[in-house]
Amino acid sequence: MKRKILSGAVGLLGLLIFGSLGLMSSPVLAQTVVIHAGTLLAVPGEAPLTKQSIIIEDGKITAIIAGYVNPADYGEDTKMLHLVDQFLLPGLIDAHVHILGELGPRSKLDTVEMNLSELTLRGVMFANRTLQAGFTTIRDLGGSPDMIFGLRNAINKGFVTGPRILASGSGVGVTGGHSDVDGFRYEILELFALPTICDGPYECRGATRKTIKLGADVVKITATGGVLSDTATGTGQQIFDDELVEIVATAHSLGRKVAAHAHDADGIIAALRAGVDSIEHGTYTDAAAIELFIATGAYLVPTLLAGKTVVDMAKNTDIFPPAIKAKALVVGADMLDNFTNAYESGVKIAFGTDSGVSRHGDNAREFLLMQEGGMSPVELIISATINGADLLGLSDEIGTIEVGKTADLIGVNGDPLADISELLDVDFVMARGRVIKEVQ
Repeated sequence: MKRKILSGAVGLLGLLIFGSLGLMSSPVLAQTVVIHAGTLLAVPGEAPLTKQSIIIEDGKITAIIAGYVNPADYGEDTKMLHLVDQFLLPGLIDAHVHILGELGPRSKLDTVEMNLSELTLRGVMFANRTLQAGFTTIRDLGGSPDMIFGLRNAINKGFVTGPRILASGSGVGVTGGHSDVDGFRYEILELFALPTICDGPYECRGATRKTIKLGADVVKITATGGVLSDTATGTGQQIFDDELVEIVATAHSLGRKVAAHAHDADGIIAALRAGVDSIEHGTYTDAAAIELFIATGAYLVPTLLAGKTVVDMAKNTDIFPPAIKAKALVVGADMLDNFTNAYESGVKIAFGTDSGVSRHGDNAREFLLMQEGGMSPVELIISATINGADLLGLSDEIGTIEVGKTADLIGVNGDPLADISELLDVDFVMARGRVIKEVQ
């Protein structure tokens, strides 16, 4: 225990030193910023506007004015951004990432060979890549509590650069289930035991309270088995109905939403009946599950990119042990067709990639897969802006470019409403009023 506490302290100290050196520290915002926007999609779903001026003060949008205003009218220290050739839209939201790691041949070794400071600072790198790709807000659904909450807080305080993070910390799950540690010898399993593994409804109530006490913005649960668990336990329901009810009721009573990892229909249905706010993956969503999605208003976060990634890895590499490879080839291949059925049936969709399975910074590739599943470009953009903000409970702050909201916006050279692949090459990024990436 002393070793864990000391390592965490060293990791935090490393972040503080890193920030104090100014390597990625946030500069003081200019008092006023004026943007001349050639094309502005202020509210996805509405018609774009042309020749607009956006006024930003202390990171907030204070005015949107037709035509190009004179920046000198706003003071001598006003910063001018001339983006008349850009198509501007709200910063993108990825509702399912794992920002601290990335799947590869060394993934398992990294967890035991790298210290907490290295792992956290690698997360800084992945966070910056994600932000550079135009994702100004992410929801991290599963990571070491001290590392992910430390990274979240460091970004909020301006010590390092990254997207806004809502984080769950370690997931709430059952012994031997998808949230539990697997694939190591016994002593390692015991060393890495998570504080949020539970069995029985009352123990799961306590685990939910524990994850919130540790700092969770959202509660992540694993209602079913998972592809990347190194156990041949399938992808059916793992958390029983009475446990699910206790977890959701406890989380909601403490003001937290619940995101449920779920592949098979039995787990999806049980989680929706318990009142979860979103289903992650939802691979085998069937007619009964769709009825519950519609009735409850829960979101589906499809993570099609993760499915494609694990299929490609299973076919083209030898990094997966047999238990994982068998699940990857089946589950990953089945995701797209079932997504199409859910979308066409009217299930609410929020954009999410499960990045960390795929490469950080490649998040926008999910748009192409969702488009293949039937969604139009405007629906895709809504899923990653308005819907994402609603799912995260941040609609008053992000998701659109409107007066009073945070200045999170991105720019591309072409029209993503005509060609969604424009979002794979974002040219301009502003996060909370700070320019992160400038047009070259």
